[in-house]
Amino acid sequence: MRQRRLPNLAVLRAFEATVRYGSVSKAAKSLNVTDGAVSRAVREFEQTLGFALFQRTSRMVHPTPQAQELASEIGRGLDNLQSAIDRACRHHQNRPLVISCEPTFLIRWLIPRLAGLQQAVGKERDLQLVSAGGAVAFSREGIDLAIRRNDFPIADDVVARPFLKERVGPVCRREHAAAGRELRGTLLHTETRPYAWRDWCAHSGFEIRPGNELRFEHFYLSLQAAVAGAGIGIGPLALVADDIVNGALVAPYGFAPDGTDYVLMTLADGQEDAIFSTVLDWLIAMGEETERAVLAGGKKA
Repeated sequence: MRQRRLPNLAVLRAFEATVRYGSVSKAAKSLNVTDGAVSRAVREFEQTLGFALFQRTSRMVHPTPQAQELASEIGRGLDNLQSAIDRACRHHQNRPLVISCEPTFLIRWLIPRLAGLQQAVGKERDLQLVSAGGAVAFSREGIDLAIRRNDFPIADDVVARPFLKERVGPVCRREHAAAGRELRGTLLHTETRPYAWRDWCAHSGFEIRPGNELRFEHFYLSLQAAVAGAGIGIGPLALVADDIVNGALVAPYGFAPDGTDYVLMTLADGQEDAIFSTVLDWLIAMGEETERAVLAGGKKA
């Protein structure tokens, strides 16, 4: 039997992360180590192999084609290793259920309903919530389930089931709601959805009169600004539902589907099928309840 002569795991992780992020600093941040530790690990790996893996400039590192191929294989190996460890740990009753969720959806929709989710899952299993967006590295990051808006390609080894249609529309305090088909007032934009206003106008046929604009880095900041009376935000129904129900915001033009859905995702390995079905059923029920509550709030307004 051939003896395995492998670099230590820290070296492999540092190399794979550097190629994946294209940056020593970003790799170090993702691994929670210093830039120097990553650089030393990569150089140690190059010395072990006997050839360079990166073309280096004064500011950047560029992986060679051979390094990219090697990093891809190592990444798959790390994922397989993490999956094996996860499977070995799944029998342990105290292991928390790790759910990754888009930050604004987590803050404005899921957390206010967290007690109901815990009841659905069962008190014998703790919940661990992490905020993130986009594609999910389930095994590498130890994620069991993920909640996303399906506006990005979903990998073939991932199961994704919709539970709530994305519906968007202008939202503001009651005193800022204008009559007619023109929107007047300060418009609130967010960098995470830079074309939200343009797309809504194209679908709805409404017009925007040029005026003041405020721009925010995150969606939840623009929605909080709308609640504070700073202007008119563009709000997804789910993310402003509670504010409409309690009267903090109104949606004078209603909400229109934008063609995307919120989905629950997990790896298609069958390991979390039972809990996936439980959480999906709960999400569907809560999504329907949210839409009914907003409709009733709109009628009251």
